[in-house]
Amino acid sequence: MDFHNVLIEVSLVILLFMTAVFIVSVMRKDNSVADIAWGTGFIIIGFYTLMQSGVIDLRKIIVNLLVLIWGLRLSIHILNRNKGKEEDFRYKAWRDSWRYFYLRSYLQVYMLQGLIMMIVSAPVWFINSSEGGPLGAWDSIGLILFGAGFLLEAFADYQLSAFKADPANKGKIMTLGVWAVSRHPNHFGEALVWWGIGFYTLSFPYGWATLAGPVVITLMLRFVSGVPMLEKRYAGRPDWEAYKAKTAPFVPFVKFL
Repeated sequence: MDFHNVLIEVSLVILLFMTAVFIVSVMRKDNSVADIAWGTGFIIIGFYTLMQSGVIDLRKIIVNLLVLIWGLRLSIHILNRNKGKEEDFRYKAWRDSWRYFYLRSYLQVYMLQGLIMMIVSAPVWFINSSEGGPLGAWDSIGLILFGAGFLLEAFADYQLSAFKADPANKGKIMTLGVWAVSRHPNHFGEALVWWGIGFYTLSFPYGWATLAGPVVITLMLRFVSGVPMLEKRYAGRPDWEAYKAKTAPFVPFVKFL
């Protein structure tokens, strides 16, 4: 297996995909399509590297099915959430303030997201490019982590959508259900999904190196694009500050994480 060639091919696939998504965003004048494309990109990476592997075993089938289920649910959820709405407030703020907006969007939104996608997807293309062996304990742990993360992310998204759909909740902050134990349970669920997929690589020599993917997505969601950017919008509101004071930011029940 030549990981150098695999990395080059994955990079080219992501480059073409994210460039196509950027073109769609220009036509629609809406960078929110980048969020819809996030889950879909991992499906494409998985499918491409699986087809290139030449040998399909049970571990590859399981991992790629998990990525397909996760990616489809997330993309469809975001598509439905954004339907009929204006551009996401974060992208709208950048559109109003950036010089050379389209060039900067291409580099800072789409190419940067593509780079992160390449790193986070490392467990997927590593498994698809490796010669498989029998399933073991690491695979079982991975499935459990993935299942827990997927269910948490999906349930959190469902609860939030139902809350926002009620006109009586307009302007209010969601503090019920799983949102009572974490301010961002959907983001924590997504991080857990990728730790689950990452554990499937631990059956291979040097598979631990691909855990850079779960580490990166966890750090991004907790400290960069997830928790901080969303919470900045509500800072200073009395109801938000009260909720923030009593609720864990990311890991359920754990106030310091």
